[in-house]
Amino acid sequence: MYYSENKIGHIEVICGPMFAGKTEELIRRVRRMEYAKKKYLVFKPNIDNRYSTDEVVSHNKKSTKAININIKHPEEVKNYVTPEISALVFDEVQFFDQSLIAIINYYAAQGLRIICAGLDKDFTGKPFGLIPYLLAIADEVTKLTAICMVCGEEATETQRIINGIPAYDDDPTVLIGANESYEARCRKCHQVLHHEH
Repeated sequence: MYYSENKIGHIEVICGPMFAGKTEELIRRVRRMEYAKKKYLVFKPNIDNRYSTDEVVSHNKKSTKAININIKHPEEVKNYVTPEISALVFDEVQFFDQSLIAIINYYAAQGLRIICAGLDKDFTGKPFGLIPYLLAIADEVTKLTAICMVCGEEATETQRIINGIPAYDDDPTVLIGANESYEARCRKCHQVLHHEH
């Protein structure tokens, strides 16, 4: 163990629906670490290349450099951590394999600050990937809302629309780069279609 015995690690989770400003908040925290002259690493899943392959980019085009990590092998993180690093930052954390939880717990126990941002629910409204576990072990949770694109109320749901209609509940949970679009919706305006059996 090469981290200070008296440093207390800290796990922060930023979550909410799409278009809530999660990545923007993550980048804001990264900028504050830069001002404080802290050394950190930013990781992103290798399947998320919507805006860039080596940056985390918010919808409003704010960005910070990032390292691509294989979602099935988050232990790759260990290849990059050196003694001067004081924080690890993960964007789109919902896509990573469950084994990332043990890695996050390990580095938090070593005194590192861990910042994770991701969708707390999938397009059907169910808890997404490892986020429920992260919320349970987090020391601090920031739950953001967006604005419903139908009625203008606070939005907590992510609406998937394919060819102009809501997606079906048995559609794949992860569809990156597919020909679909997403909207933020409130509970009332959120729709998921079901096949008649």
